[in-house]
Amino acid sequence: MAFFSKLKDRLFKSSSKLEEGLDAIIEDGGEEVMAEAPSPEKTPSTPTEDAPAATATPPAPEPELESVPEPAPEPAAQEPEVEVSTPDVAEETPVSAPEPASLEEVAPASEAKPGFLARLTGRSSAQPVVKRVLDDDMLEQLEELLIASDMGVDTALRVTANIAEGRFGKRLSTQEIKQILATEIARVMEPVAKPLPLYPTTPQVVLVVGVNGSGKTTTIGKLASQFKSAGKKVVIAAGDTFRAAAVEQLQVWGDRAGVPVLTAPEGSDPASLAFDAMTKAQEDGADLLLIDTAGRLQNRADLMEELSKIVRVIRKKDETAPHNTLLVLDATTGQNAVNQVETFQKLADVSGLVMTKLDGTAKGGILVSLADKFGLPIHAIGVGEQIDDLAPFDPEEFAAALTGVKQD
Repeated sequence: MAFFSKLKDRLFKSSSKLEEGLDAIIEDGGEEVMAEAPSPEKTPSTPTEDAPAATATPPAPEPELESVPEPAPEPAAQEPEVEVSTPDVAEETPVSAPEPASLEEVAPASEAKPGFLARLTGRSSAQPVVKRVLDDDMLEQLEELLIASDMGVDTALRVTANIAEGRFGKRLSTQEIKQILATEIARVMEPVAKPLPLYPTTPQVVLVVGVNGSGKTTTIGKLASQFKSAGKKVVIAAGDTFRAAAVEQLQVWGDRAGVPVLTAPEGSDPASLAFDAMTKAQEDGADLLLIDTAGRLQNRADLMEELSKIVRVIRKKDETAPHNTLLVLDATTGQNAVNQVETFQKLADVSGLVMTKLDGTAKGGILVSLADKFGLPIHAIGVGEQIDDLAPFDPEEFAAALTGVKQD
Protein backbone atom coordinates (compact mmCIF):
# COMPACT_ATOMS: atom_id res chain seq x y z
CA MET A 1 0.00 0.00 0.00
CA ALA A 2 3.00 2.30 0.40
CA PHE A 3 3.56 2.27 -3.34
CA PHE A 4 -0.14 2.87 -3.94
CA SER A 5 0.00 5.97 -1.75
CA LYS A 6 2.95 7.23 -3.76
CA LEU A 7 1.22 6.34 -7.01
CA LYS A 8 -1.96 8.11 -5.94
CA ASP A 9 -0.02 11.22 -4.92
CA ARG A 10 2.01 11.33 -8.11
CA LEU A 11 -0.80 10.52 -10.50
CA PHE A 12 -2.51 13.74 -9.47
CA LYS A 13 -2.41 15.11 -13.00
CA SER A 14 -4.31 12.19 -14.49
CA SER A 15 -6.57 11.88 -11.48
CA SER A 16 -7.44 15.58 -11.33
CA LYS A 17 -8.13 15.67 -15.05
CA LEU A 18 -10.61 12.82 -14.81
CA GLU A 19 -12.15 14.13 -11.60
CA GLU A 20 -12.65 17.63 -13.00
CA GLY A 21 -14.04 16.22 -16.22
CA LEU A 22 -16.47 13.95 -14.42
CA ASP A 23 -17.60 16.78 -12.14
CA ALA A 24 -18.29 18.93 -15.19
CA ILE A 25 -20.22 16.16 -16.92
CA ILE A 26 -22.46 15.52 -13.91
CA GLU A 27 -23.06 19.22 -13.27
CA ASP A 28 -23.96 19.77 -16.91
CA GLY A 29 -27.60 18.74 -16.85
CA GLY A 30 -27.50 17.32 -13.35
CA GLU A 31 -29.76 18.24 -10.45
CA GLU A 32 -29.18 18.59 -6.75
CA VAL A 33 -30.81 15.81 -4.79
CA MET A 34 -31.06 15.91 -1.02
CA ALA A 35 -29.77 12.79 0.63
CA GLU A 36 -32.77 11.08 2.19
CA ALA A 37 -32.57 10.74 5.96
CA PRO A 38 -34.63 8.08 7.75
CA SER A 39 -37.50 10.47 8.75
CA PRO A 40 -36.40 11.71 12.19
CA GLU A 41 -39.68 13.64 12.61
CA LYS A 42 -41.86 10.66 13.44
CA THR A 43 -39.58 9.25 16.08
CA PRO A 44 -39.22 12.29 18.36
CA SER A 45 -42.83 13.51 17.98
CA THR A 46 -44.48 10.26 18.99
CA PRO A 47 -42.61 9.66 22.24
CA THR A 48 -42.78 13.29 23.38
CA GLU A 49 -46.54 13.41 22.93
CA ASP A 50 -47.00 10.03 24.54
CA ALA A 51 -44.65 10.82 27.39
CA PRO A 52 -46.75 13.55 29.05
CA ALA A 53 -49.89 11.44 28.56
CA ALA A 54 -48.11 8.58 30.26
CA THR A 55 -47.04 10.77 33.18
CA ALA A 56 -50.37 12.58 33.45
CA THR A 57 -52.48 9.43 33.54
CA PRO A 58 -50.99 7.46 36.44
CA PRO A 59 -50.61 10.09 39.18
CA ALA A 60 -53.65 12.40 38.99
CA PRO A 61 -56.62 11.38 36.82
CA GLU A 62 -57.46 8.03 38.41
CA PRO A 63 -57.94 9.11 42.08
CA GLU A 64 -59.88 12.29 41.21
CA LEU A 65 -62.15 10.55 38.74
CA GLU A 66 -62.97 7.92 41.34
CA SER A 67 -64.01 10.54 43.95
CA VAL A 68 -65.98 12.74 41.54
CA PRO A 69 -68.52 10.26 40.08
CA GLU A 70 -69.99 9.32 43.53
CA PRO A 71 -71.41 12.70 44.74
CA ALA A 72 -72.16 14.42 41.47
CA PRO A 73 -73.99 13.56 38.27
CA GLU A 74 -72.54 13.79 34.79
CA PRO A 75 -71.96 17.58 34.63
CA ALA A 76 -69.97 17.47 37.88
CA ALA A 77 -67.89 14.68 36.41
CA GLN A 78 -67.09 16.76 33.36
CA GLU A 79 -65.96 19.80 35.32
CA PRO A 80 -63.28 17.96 37.26
CA GLU A 81 -62.06 16.46 34.02
CA VAL A 82 -61.42 19.93 32.68
CA GLU A 83 -60.04 21.16 35.97
CA VAL A 84 -57.91 18.08 36.40
CA SER A 85 -56.47 18.09 32.90
CA THR A 86 -55.49 21.76 33.04
CA PRO A 87 -53.76 21.77 36.41
CA ASP A 88 -52.20 18.38 35.73
CA VAL A 89 -50.43 19.68 32.68
CA ALA A 90 -49.42 22.83 34.51
CA GLU A 91 -48.31 20.95 37.60
CA GLU A 92 -46.46 18.32 35.68
CA THR A 93 -44.55 20.75 33.59
CA PRO A 94 -42.18 21.48 36.47
CA VAL A 95 -42.50 17.95 37.85
CA SER A 96 -41.85 16.38 34.49
CA ALA A 97 -38.91 18.72 33.91
CA PRO A 98 -36.47 16.28 35.46
CA GLU A 99 -38.32 13.37 33.88
CA PRO A 100 -37.64 14.28 30.25
CA ALA A 101 -34.07 13.27 30.97
CA SER A 102 -35.22 9.79 31.93
CA LEU A 103 -37.84 9.70 29.21
CA GLU A 104 -35.34 10.82 26.59
CA GLU A 105 -33.06 8.10 27.75
CA VAL A 106 -35.80 5.68 26.79
CA ALA A 107 -36.99 7.57 23.70
CA PRO A 108 -33.56 7.71 22.04
CA ALA A 109 -33.61 3.93 22.13
CA SER A 110 -36.12 4.22 19.32
CA GLU A 111 -34.26 7.22 17.88
CA ALA A 112 -30.85 5.62 18.15
CA LYS A 113 -31.41 3.01 15.49
CA PRO A 114 -32.27 5.32 12.60
CA GLY A 115 -29.71 7.87 13.74
CA PHE A 116 -26.96 5.28 13.92
CA LEU A 117 -27.91 3.69 10.62
CA ALA A 118 -28.11 7.09 9.03
CA ARG A 119 -24.57 7.82 10.12
CA LEU A 120 -23.42 4.49 8.78
CA THR A 121 -24.99 5.17 5.40
CA GLY A 122 -23.66 8.71 5.36
CA ARG A 123 -27.13 10.26 5.42
CA SER A 124 -27.17 11.60 8.94
CA SER A 125 -26.94 15.14 7.63
CA ALA A 126 -28.95 15.71 4.49
CA GLN A 127 -26.45 17.25 2.09
CA PRO A 128 -27.23 18.03 -1.51
CA VAL A 129 -25.67 15.68 -4.05
CA VAL A 130 -25.61 16.48 -7.75
CA LYS A 131 -26.85 13.56 -9.84
CA ARG A 132 -27.48 13.24 -13.53
CA VAL A 133 -29.44 10.75 -15.56
CA LEU A 134 -27.16 8.48 -17.57
CA ASP A 135 -28.41 9.16 -21.09
CA ASP A 136 -26.91 9.32 -24.58
CA ASP A 137 -25.61 12.86 -24.11
CA MET A 138 -23.85 11.95 -20.88
CA LEU A 139 -22.30 8.83 -22.45
CA GLU A 140 -20.99 10.90 -25.36
CA GLN A 141 -19.39 13.38 -22.97
CA LEU A 142 -17.86 10.54 -21.00
CA GLU A 143 -16.41 9.02 -24.17
CA GLU A 144 -14.80 12.34 -25.10
CA LEU A 145 -13.28 12.65 -21.63
CA LEU A 146 -11.74 9.16 -21.79
CA ILE A 147 -10.40 9.77 -25.28
CA ALA A 148 -8.85 13.03 -24.08
CA SER A 149 -7.15 10.99 -21.33
CA ASP A 150 -5.44 8.93 -24.07
CA MET A 151 -7.56 5.86 -23.51
CA GLY A 152 -8.12 5.50 -27.24
CA VAL A 153 -11.36 5.55 -29.19
CA ASP A 154 -12.05 1.82 -29.20
CA THR A 155 -11.27 1.39 -25.52
CA ALA A 156 -13.29 4.46 -24.54
CA LEU A 157 -16.32 3.17 -26.45
CA ARG A 158 -16.01 -0.27 -24.86
CA VAL A 159 -15.67 1.12 -21.33
CA THR A 160 -18.62 3.50 -21.65
CA ALA A 161 -20.77 0.72 -23.12
CA ASN A 162 -20.00 -1.40 -20.05
CA ILE A 163 -20.83 1.54 -17.78
CA ALA A 164 -24.19 2.02 -19.49
CA GLU A 165 -25.16 -1.64 -19.21
CA GLY A 166 -27.82 -1.96 -16.55
CA ARG A 167 -27.46 1.71 -15.53
CA PHE A 168 -28.89 3.58 -18.51
CA GLY A 169 -31.61 5.97 -17.38
CA LYS A 170 -30.51 5.95 -13.75
CA ARG A 171 -29.30 8.96 -11.78
CA LEU A 172 -25.60 8.84 -10.91
CA SER A 173 -23.32 11.09 -8.89
CA THR A 174 -19.67 11.89 -9.62
CA GLN A 175 -18.51 9.55 -6.89
CA GLU A 176 -20.61 6.72 -8.29
CA ILE A 177 -19.27 7.29 -11.81
CA LYS A 178 -15.70 7.32 -10.51
CA GLN A 179 -16.18 4.01 -8.72
CA ILE A 180 -17.85 2.42 -11.75
CA LEU A 181 -15.10 3.70 -14.05
CA ALA A 182 -12.37 2.37 -11.74
CA THR A 183 -14.04 -1.04 -11.75
CA GLU A 184 -14.21 -1.11 -15.56
CA ILE A 185 -10.57 -0.02 -15.94
CA ALA A 186 -9.43 -2.70 -13.49
CA ARG A 187 -11.44 -5.28 -15.45
CA VAL A 188 -9.70 -4.34 -18.71
CA MET A 189 -6.25 -4.50 -17.12
CA GLU A 190 -6.64 -7.55 -14.91
CA PRO A 191 -5.56 -10.07 -17.62
CA VAL A 192 -2.28 -8.22 -18.37
CA ALA A 193 -1.10 -7.67 -14.79
CA LYS A 194 1.72 -10.21 -14.67
CA PRO A 195 5.13 -10.06 -12.99
CA LEU A 196 8.28 -10.71 -15.01
CA PRO A 197 8.46 -14.52 -15.31
CA LEU A 198 11.59 -16.32 -14.14
CA TYR A 199 12.79 -19.46 -15.90
CA PRO A 200 15.09 -22.28 -14.82
CA THR A 201 17.42 -21.53 -17.74
CA THR A 202 20.51 -19.67 -16.62
CA PRO A 203 21.46 -17.09 -17.46
CA GLN A 204 17.98 -15.82 -18.24
CA VAL A 205 18.54 -13.13 -20.85
CA VAL A 206 16.35 -10.03 -20.56
CA LEU A 207 16.67 -7.63 -23.48
CA VAL A 208 15.45 -4.11 -22.73
CA VAL A 209 14.38 -1.94 -25.67
CA GLY A 210 12.67 1.40 -26.22
CA VAL A 211 12.96 4.81 -27.81
CA ASN A 212 15.30 7.58 -26.72
CA GLY A 213 14.57 8.89 -23.23
CA SER A 214 11.96 6.27 -22.34
CA GLY A 215 13.80 5.32 -19.14
CA LYS A 216 15.47 2.03 -20.15
CA THR A 217 18.69 2.58 -18.22
CA THR A 218 16.92 3.61 -15.03
CA THR A 219 14.51 0.69 -15.32
CA ILE A 220 17.37 -1.79 -15.72
CA GLY A 221 19.08 -0.43 -12.61
CA LYS A 222 15.88 -0.76 -10.57
CA LEU A 223 15.19 -4.28 -11.83
CA ALA A 224 18.76 -5.35 -11.07
CA SER A 225 18.47 -4.00 -7.54
CA GLN A 226 15.18 -5.79 -6.92
CA PHE A 227 16.37 -9.12 -8.29
CA LYS A 228 19.61 -8.85 -6.32
CA SER A 229 17.58 -8.21 -3.16
CA ALA A 230 15.56 -11.34 -3.98
CA GLY A 231 18.75 -13.42 -3.91
CA LYS A 232 19.42 -13.60 -7.65
CA LYS A 233 22.85 -13.22 -9.18
CA VAL A 234 22.52 -10.48 -11.79
CA VAL A 235 24.82 -9.15 -14.52
CA ILE A 236 24.18 -5.99 -16.58
CA ALA A 237 25.46 -5.40 -20.12
CA ALA A 238 25.73 -1.75 -21.18
CA GLY A 239 24.66 -2.26 -24.77
CA ASP A 240 24.16 1.44 -25.49
CA THR A 241 27.68 1.88 -26.80
CA PHE A 242 26.83 5.11 -28.63
CA ARG A 243 26.29 7.25 -25.53
CA ALA A 244 29.01 7.47 -22.92
CA ALA A 245 26.51 9.05 -20.51
CA ALA A 246 24.30 5.96 -20.74
CA VAL A 247 27.18 3.70 -19.75
CA GLU A 248 28.14 5.93 -16.84
CA GLN A 249 24.55 6.11 -15.63
CA LEU A 250 24.25 2.33 -15.76
CA GLN A 251 27.49 1.94 -13.81
CA VAL A 252 26.09 4.20 -11.09
CA TRP A 253 23.00 2.02 -10.82
CA GLY A 254 25.17 -1.10 -10.83
CA ASP A 255 27.18 0.25 -7.90
CA ARG A 256 23.97 1.02 -5.99
CA ALA A 257 22.63 -2.47 -6.53
CA GLY A 258 25.95 -4.24 -6.08
CA VAL A 259 25.70 -5.72 -9.57
CA PRO A 260 28.58 -5.93 -12.11
CA VAL A 261 28.20 -3.91 -15.32
CA LEU A 262 29.93 -5.13 -18.49
CA THR A 263 30.96 -2.36 -20.88
CA ALA A 264 32.68 -1.92 -24.22
CA PRO A 265 34.54 1.04 -25.79
CA GLU A 266 32.34 3.80 -27.15
CA GLY A 267 31.20 3.06 -30.67
CA SER A 268 31.69 -0.70 -30.35
CA ASP A 269 29.29 -3.16 -31.95
CA PRO A 270 26.48 -3.68 -29.40
CA ALA A 271 25.77 -7.15 -30.79
CA SER A 272 29.34 -8.24 -30.00
CA LEU A 273 29.01 -6.85 -26.46
CA ALA A 274 25.79 -8.81 -25.98
CA PHE A 275 27.50 -12.01 -27.13
CA ASP A 276 30.48 -11.46 -24.80
CA ALA A 277 28.13 -10.61 -21.92
CA MET A 278 26.31 -13.93 -22.36
CA THR A 279 29.62 -15.78 -22.23
CA LYS A 280 30.67 -13.93 -19.08
CA ALA A 281 27.28 -14.49 -17.40
CA GLN A 282 27.49 -18.23 -18.11
CA GLU A 283 31.00 -18.43 -16.67
CA ASP A 284 29.95 -16.56 -13.52
CA GLY A 285 26.83 -18.67 -13.02
CA ALA A 286 24.54 -15.64 -13.20
CA ASP A 287 20.79 -16.10 -12.89
CA LEU A 288 19.89 -13.06 -14.98
CA LEU A 289 21.59 -11.03 -17.68
CA LEU A 290 19.98 -7.63 -18.31
CA ILE A 291 21.05 -6.13 -21.65
CA ASP A 292 20.59 -2.42 -22.21
CA THR A 293 20.20 -1.19 -25.79
CA ALA A 294 20.56 2.18 -27.45
CA GLY A 295 17.42 4.25 -27.70
CA ARG A 296 16.05 4.23 -31.19
CA LEU A 297 13.12 5.75 -32.98
CA GLN A 298 10.69 3.31 -34.45
CA ASN A 299 10.80 5.13 -37.80
CA ARG A 300 14.58 4.68 -38.20
CA ALA A 301 15.00 1.51 -40.24
CA ASP A 302 18.81 1.34 -39.76
CA LEU A 303 18.55 1.47 -35.96
CA MET A 304 15.78 -1.06 -35.88
CA GLU A 305 17.83 -3.39 -38.08
CA GLU A 306 20.68 -3.10 -35.57
CA LEU A 307 18.30 -4.31 -32.86
CA SER A 308 17.40 -7.30 -35.01
CA LYS A 309 21.12 -8.05 -35.35
CA ILE A 310 21.52 -8.13 -31.54
CA VAL A 311 18.74 -10.69 -31.32
CA ARG A 312 20.30 -12.85 -34.06
CA VAL A 313 23.73 -12.81 -32.39
CA ILE A 314 22.27 -13.65 -28.97
CA ARG A 315 20.52 -16.68 -30.46
CA LYS A 316 23.81 -18.03 -31.74
CA LYS A 317 24.76 -18.45 -28.11
CA ASP A 318 21.34 -19.63 -26.95
CA GLU A 319 18.63 -20.23 -29.52
CA THR A 320 15.92 -19.63 -26.89
CA ALA A 321 17.30 -16.18 -26.01
CA PRO A 322 16.32 -13.52 -25.30
CA HIS A 323 13.94 -15.12 -22.84
CA ASN A 324 12.25 -11.77 -22.14
CA THR A 325 12.15 -8.66 -24.31
CA LEU A 326 10.91 -5.71 -22.27
CA LEU A 327 9.67 -2.62 -24.06
CA VAL A 328 10.02 0.45 -21.83
CA LEU A 329 7.44 3.11 -22.65
CA ASP A 330 7.28 6.73 -21.62
CA ALA A 331 3.73 7.54 -20.50
CA THR A 332 4.10 11.16 -21.61
CA THR A 333 4.26 10.10 -25.27
CA GLY A 334 0.53 9.41 -25.25
CA GLN A 335 -0.94 7.61 -28.25
CA ASN A 336 2.49 7.47 -29.90
CA ALA A 337 3.16 4.56 -27.54
CA VAL A 338 0.74 2.49 -29.64
CA ASN A 339 2.97 2.91 -32.71
CA GLN A 340 6.05 2.03 -30.67
CA VAL A 341 4.52 -1.22 -29.46
CA GLU A 342 3.47 -2.21 -32.98
CA THR A 343 6.95 -1.59 -34.43
CA PHE A 344 9.04 -3.13 -31.65
CA GLN A 345 6.76 -6.14 -31.47
CA LYS A 346 7.47 -6.95 -35.11
CA LEU A 347 11.25 -6.58 -34.90
CA ALA A 348 12.11 -7.70 -31.38
CA ASP A 349 9.22 -9.98 -30.41
CA VAL A 350 8.27 -7.94 -27.34
CA SER A 351 7.14 -10.14 -24.45
CA GLY A 352 6.16 -7.50 -21.88
CA LEU A 353 5.85 -3.80 -21.09
CA VAL A 354 7.19 -1.44 -18.44
CA MET A 355 5.55 2.00 -18.26
CA THR A 356 7.57 4.86 -16.81
CA LYS A 357 6.95 8.53 -15.98
CA LEU A 358 3.32 8.10 -15.03
CA ASP A 359 3.88 10.94 -12.58
CA GLY A 360 4.58 13.36 -15.44
CA THR A 361 1.45 13.00 -17.54
CA ALA A 362 -2.19 13.99 -17.38
CA LYS A 363 -3.00 11.13 -19.75
CA GLY A 364 -2.36 7.94 -17.83
CA GLY A 365 -5.16 6.31 -19.80
CA ILE A 366 -2.61 5.25 -22.44
CA LEU A 367 -1.79 2.21 -20.33
CA VAL A 368 -5.45 1.17 -20.46
CA SER A 369 -5.44 1.58 -24.24
CA LEU A 370 -2.30 -0.58 -24.62
CA ALA A 371 -3.71 -3.30 -22.39
CA ASP A 372 -6.96 -3.39 -24.34
CA LYS A 373 -5.34 -3.28 -27.80
CA PHE A 374 -2.33 -5.59 -27.46
CA GLY A 375 -2.90 -7.69 -24.35
CA LEU A 376 0.85 -7.72 -23.62
CA PRO A 377 1.80 -8.35 -19.99
CA ILE A 378 2.49 -5.20 -18.00
CA HIS A 379 5.27 -6.19 -15.62
CA ALA A 380 5.90 -2.94 -13.80
CA ILE A 381 5.18 0.78 -13.67
CA GLY A 382 7.37 3.63 -12.52
CA VAL A 383 6.47 6.99 -11.01
CA GLY A 384 9.83 8.45 -10.05
CA GLU A 385 13.60 8.22 -9.99
CA GLN A 386 14.09 6.46 -6.67
CA ILE A 387 15.01 2.79 -6.52
CA ASP A 388 11.63 1.86 -5.04
CA ASP A 389 9.67 3.83 -7.63
CA LEU A 390 9.27 0.76 -9.82
CA ALA A 391 6.75 -1.83 -8.67
CA PRO A 392 4.74 -4.76 -10.05
CA PHE A 393 1.63 -3.59 -11.83
CA ASP A 394 -1.57 -3.84 -9.79
CA PRO A 395 -4.71 -3.11 -11.87
CA GLU A 396 -6.98 -2.19 -8.95
CA GLU A 397 -4.47 0.18 -7.37
CA PHE A 398 -3.73 1.78 -10.73
CA ALA A 399 -7.43 2.20 -11.57
CA ALA A 400 -8.13 3.72 -8.16
CA ALA A 401 -5.21 6.14 -8.44
CA LEU A 402 -6.14 7.11 -12.00
CA THR A 403 -9.79 7.86 -11.18
CA GLY A 404 -9.20 9.30 -7.71
CA VAL A 405 -11.09 6.58 -5.85
CA LYS A 406 -9.96 6.19 -2.24
CA GLN A 407 -8.62 2.85 -1.08
CA ASP A 408 -8.15 1.74 2.53
